[in-house]
Amino acid sequence: MSAIIRPLLLFIAASFVLACSTDSGSTAGSAQDQVLRMNQIQVLGTHNSYHIQPRDRILELLAIFDSQETADSLEYTALPLEEQFDRGVRQLELDLFADPEGGMYATRRALILTDDPPESGLPELDEPGMKVLHVQDLDFETHCLTFKACLATLKSWSDRNRQHIPITVMIEAKEEVIPDPLELGFVIPLEFGPDEVAEIDREILEVFSPDRLIRPDDVRGEYDTLEQAVLDDGWLTLSEARGRVMFVFLNRSAARDHYIDGHPSLRGRVMFTNSDEGDPEAAWFNVNSALSDGERIRELVGAGYMVRTRADADTQQARDDDYTLQEAAFASGGQFVSTDYVMPVPDFGNDYFAAVPGGYVARCNPVTAPADCDSDLIRP
Repeated sequence: MSAIIRPLLLFIAASFVLACSTDSGSTAGSAQDQVLRMNQIQVLGTHNSYHIQPRDRILELLAIFDSQETADSLEYTALPLEEQFDRGVRQLELDLFADPEGGMYATRRALILTDDPPESGLPELDEPGMKVLHVQDLDFETHCLTFKACLATLKSWSDRNRQHIPITVMIEAKEEVIPDPLELGFVIPLEFGPDEVAEIDREILEVFSPDRLIRPDDVRGEYDTLEQAVLDDGWLTLSEARGRVMFVFLNRSAARDHYIDGHPSLRGRVMFTNSDEGDPEAAWFNVNSALSDGERIRELVGAGYMVRTRADADTQQARDDDYTLQEAAFASGGQFVSTDYVMPVPDFGNDYFAAVPGGYVARCNPVTAPADCDSDLIRP
């Protein structure tokens, strides 16, 4: 089967399965939901789920002042969040910048060089609260300017589809200072200290009631540590998890340490964390490449942890029409396989995209699912 026909057939199959699925389900499907756990399925996710490709002139400037590779890596645009959900995406990634007073990101200083007005004129950016973008002053186009706006979109879709399989949202706290060779006055982000990481939880809880969330407390139960729970079948069943959202803190930095501090095993926290094996809060891991680390992913998911891995990165696989990393990612058993391409985008002269094998929104995990698991019975 040709490289073009294969992804198109998968795309058609995925669209058909999603269109024909209903929330009512079958008796057999409902019975499977009672025993199949969250970590025993596999879904498609998106990387930088909010992202809109920078303006052409900014990409040209990045190629000049940084590298062509950097500019190339930003040539992707995500679908609006609701379209992603409708196409079967069940894992998001959002980058957050702290802005407690408002206005820090209302001016985009790279636009000084493009003869465009640097002042955005967007009132949302003047309001206090977490902002969503990729790189301050350079890569700032986004489907939702604020964290609460992204959450509101997710909540609205979830409210209309109350029996959806759980949606996972990865959060990255951005605080990196970027080079400013022309001294344009690029914003220096605030660091995420104790107050800033607590604000992430607070904004989530402004939109979602606790019963709509899957929190560490819900998974840990009566176990002493969260890790003990997940290593002993502690994840919720699909029946328990449907219609709910799980948040994961992606950072492995001082920001994560602040988030854990005073909350052993994440007691009272909203988000899971990207931690190390043996840590009391360990439950979830980010392992980007199943080509170099496929065996590690299989070991982690086999033990009971959740893992996110990538189908493509930096636009390279899409440019090369290369499915090698994607195939390894799905075979690894990583529960979340993340892509920048949920549908064919022929910008690079081919039809590359990523889809769950078999055209499912969620399938039985190839590493962790029981032998009698039936992907046809997993309603999306």
